[in-house]
Amino acid sequence: MMTGSDVPLLCLAGPTASGKSAIACAIAQRWPTEIINVDSATIYRGMDIGTAKPSRTEQQTIKHHLLDIRDPSESYSAAAFRHDALQCAAQIKVRGHMPLLAGGTMLYFKALRDGLNNLPTANPEIRIEIETQAAAIGWPAMHTKLGVIDPVTAARLSPNDSQRVGRALEIWRISGKPMSELLGHAQQTDAPVPTVTISLEPSDRSVLHTRIEQRFDLMLETGFIEEVRALHQRKDLHTGLPSVRCVGYRQIWSMLEGEISLEQAREQAIAATRQLAKRQLTWLRSLPGRLVVDSLSQHAVQEVIDLVAQQQP
Repeated sequence: MMTGSDVPLLCLAGPTASGKSAIACAIAQRWPTEIINVDSATIYRGMDIGTAKPSRTEQQTIKHHLLDIRDPSESYSAAAFRHDALQCAAQIKVRGHMPLLAGGTMLYFKALRDGLNNLPTANPEIRIEIETQAAAIGWPAMHTKLGVIDPVTAARLSPNDSQRVGRALEIWRISGKPMSELLGHAQQTDAPVPTVTISLEPSDRSVLHTRIEQRFDLMLETGFIEEVRALHQRKDLHTGLPSVRCVGYRQIWSMLEGEISLEQAREQAIAATRQLAKRQLTWLRSLPGRLVVDSLSQHAVQEVIDLVAQQQP
């Protein structure tokens, strides 16, 4: 099954709390499938509750890849994901199984589908300098600085998008040129990969918002604060790291620092998760050729199964 290199990779994408995990498991029950996680948070060990990571039982029942592959003190790039995901997919096909890429980190999906440009590689020293400055004046102020040197890039980024604002400033510091200019002349270093994307999109945004709130409350009930406290007690972790900046984690971290109350942390985490879902949906709706399934439909699982069946050779 699906052993040819020319067969498009099957992707299951959707905003947070859209039911991707349950539908991915339903696919795996129908075909011999191994799941490649497309998630910039579940890669971290010790971050299970707040990332809604598949349970140990689920992982024992269905083979999952790219879970728990980094310590929270480490970083992980879109380029690293692309390399790892393609390697996993090739190995899965050799076993005669179907690779299913499932998740909500749209930057990873883009890197896989479109390839990457040969922009300057990360410079840890410069990144630390940028993050130190951001800690002092805030990311919106850093975004304003970016607007002076690279207004094109700044216009497409949120003032609070610390990862991308930081990367754009880092590129400028390394090269002396705006990221937008380099992207205009950059050569693609990887070939695009053919994919078929099934997109889970809720027909009612308010229902998704309710699910997000309910899921975060369930995380709190099942030990999320204790999970973040264990990370907070480590001397090598800080708010400049991508792991600590994950939605939900950074708000509970602020609570543990005494900066906000639990109720404020809860409200801010839910609001941030809803904003994340909005960005994910915006990206998905700009994707040509996606196969849309209403994630709130009572027939969603069967609709996805039918779409996957159409992709079988």
